[in-house]
Amino acid sequence: MVRLVAHVASLSGVTEYNEEKMKLIEALNLVFKYKTFHSDEEQPEETTVLEDVSLTINQGDFVGILGHNGSGKSTLAKQLTALLKPSGGAVYIKGMDSASPEHLISIRKTAGMVFQNPDNQLIGNIVEEDVAFGPENLGLAPEKIWQRVTEALEATGMTAYRMASPSALSGGQKQRIAISGILAMEPECIVLDEPTAMLDPAGREEVKKAIFRLNREKNITIIYITHHMDEIKDADYLYVMNHGKIAMEGKPQEIWSRSEEFLSLGMRLPFLQELIYRLRQGGMMIPEHVSTEKELEQYLQNCLHIQK
Repeated sequence: MVRLVAHVASLSGVTEYNEEKMKLIEALNLVFKYKTFHSDEEQPEETTVLEDVSLTINQGDFVGILGHNGSGKSTLAKQLTALLKPSGGAVYIKGMDSASPEHLISIRKTAGMVFQNPDNQLIGNIVEEDVAFGPENLGLAPEKIWQRVTEALEATGMTAYRMASPSALSGGQKQRIAISGILAMEPECIVLDEPTAMLDPAGREEVKKAIFRLNREKNITIIYITHHMDEIKDADYLYVMNHGKIAMEGKPQEIWSRSEEFLSLGMRLPFLQELIYRLRQGGMMIPEHVSTEKELEQYLQNCLHIQK
């Protein structure tokens, strides 16, 4: 029966049902509008930011949400953590309606959010105070709080900076502390909104490795919002936003295979996929199955061998 449902869903264009994983977050026909009040007008101006957005995030997945500036991806991130309420449709986080006030505390325990500027989340004089802030607000016993602080710092590789001042840390280190603070609350899901946008290449690499480790080793669901394609090329699934709607979705290689459509949305391909695309544009008949560095290298070697 499950396989029949999956088959019907795939024929109808709906994301294929995954019988091995549990559904953690679901958006159904989500709409979000904000109102702008002008002193010279009686009625506020209404702007639609999200329109008819439906998606599913499964437990343990690493999901990337992409889109150009103003596409609605950051607003969607706040909807998926109940920081904003829907204007229409619904968001369910572990089965809880995000619009219901009685569910907010439970939702906060399930899904935490890390913003692009870590300074907005760091409030303590020393690192361990910052990381302890979330668990303290959950009302945990002191011994449990400090156990979580220790484990969170170990998970992000920041144990050596436990007694340091956040202001003395690099951008990448600050972001890892912000992630530690969310991690100490033991959420099942972490939503990261452009977490490396303000970092240099070294800092981006630090944060990316820490996030992938949390997903692969601790099975924490990751929703990663970015415009750096190489940061999400190994994700399990991607959603591409455009003008408040989901314009494309699929596994990374499925998205890259539709290069023209992807590029038409104002996006850039990861370096390797960009190279393959440009070579094809230049007249090289690279087969569709070539999508990895090893496969491209093998194809080019075969071409050179034929020419000899």
